[in-house]
Parts: sequence; structure tokens; C-alpha cells
Amino acid sequence: MNENELELPEMILLEHFSGDFKRFIDAVYMVFQHDFVNHKTRFRGEELRLKWHPVYQDKSYTFYHMTHKGEDEQNREPDLRRCERIPWARPIIENCDQWNLKIWPQKRKGSNRLCIWLEFEDEPDYFIVLDVRENYKLLWTAFVAEYDHEKRKKQKEYEGWLKTQKSPDKT
Repeated sequence: MNENELELPEMILLEHFSGDFKRFIDAVYMVFQHDFVNHKTRFRGEELRLKWHPVYQDKSYTFYHMTHKGEDEQNREPDLRRCERIPWARPIIENCDQWNLKIWPQKRKGSNRLCIWLEFEDEPDYFIVLDVRENYKLLWTAFVAEYDHEKRKKQKEYEGWLKTQKSPDKT
């Protein structure tokens, strides 16, 4: 898929800020705040919520999860690829069905999640994960699949889910 076909906003690049990481992360947060705090993004008509606590560097936990990586919550590190693509998250969530993106449920650490997959031919793929709660959904995280094995793993998950879906009766 070509990102220009999807009307995605431009990425925010560190080089736009002459390498000043504080100005860069502030600009990334401004987009996040506009798109998810002020705008109230919707997934399939349902307003998404954010996880605010624990607050990290005066920013919501969801922002931290969408822009940092690492298994240990206390030692997550900023991820430039995640940060650069923050402007893409809202349009992907709001247009996932019109754009025919792959969407499937997952079980992670006892939680129900939905994974949205934006695939590219010549760029790393981008994933957005929503946490499904009883009466609402939380925007949980987003990440870039930088390695082929990550894409293969997600493709296997997606195909496994597809096999559980009932196919139409052909009689």
C-alpha cells in the first residue's frame, strides 16, 4: 500500500527540529493532544478513551506507550519511528474499515485487544492496538514492525483468527 493513497498526514521528523529532542517530543505530544484529547477520536462510531495513569513526564500513559518501547515499563525508551507516525494514528483508526485494513482480536496478558494493521510494500508496517473493556475501548499503543519476523508473526496471528471465522455457506 502507498501511504499517499491513504491521505495520511506527514510524519513528524526529528530533523524538522534540528535534532532538538525536547522540541520534537513537544510537537509529537501536541498532535497526540489534538487528535486524542481534544478531538475525541472514534473507532467504528465509539469514542476511544485514554489511559492517563500513571502519568509520565506530565503526559498520559497512552502517549508514553505509543511513543516508547521496551518490555520493562520502568525503563521504556523513546522510539523515533513511533513518534514520527503519531499523526497517522487518528486517520488510521477512523478510516480502518474504508481503507480495508486488517483488524483482528488478540489476547494479551489476560486482556482483550484489537489490532489494526497498516501494511506497506516499501516501508515498515504500522500497528495500532486498542484495549477492549466491557463498555468502551482504550487506545493502548502503536508500533512499527521494523523486522520481517515481526510482520510474519502478525500475519500468522491474523491468519489464525481468520480460520476461526465462519465462512459463508456455499450450498
